Amino acid sequence: MENNLESKSTKELQGSLKGLKIISIALIIVIGLLLSITIYGMLFKDNNATFIALFVVGVSCAAILPVQFISMKKIKTELNSREK
Repeated sequence: MENNLESKSTKELQGSLKGLKIISIALIIVIGLLLSITIYGMLFKDNNATFIALFVVGVSCAAILPVQFISMKKIKTELNSREK
């Protein structure tokens, strides 16, 4: 991926960084809502099977976030190295 970053222009990297930030924020909001609804359902509703399955989906989707944060850090590092 680093070779890919070196071949992109600064403007493309800034656009990619902005897109990753927007996607990350949206994903955090959606995962937070999903997890809060499923936790509420597990605590106060009778049929827990559906809410347990949705909880697993939410936790699995949260595994995407570290990969996005690592990509954002690499892009920031590349942009900082170009400024120097």
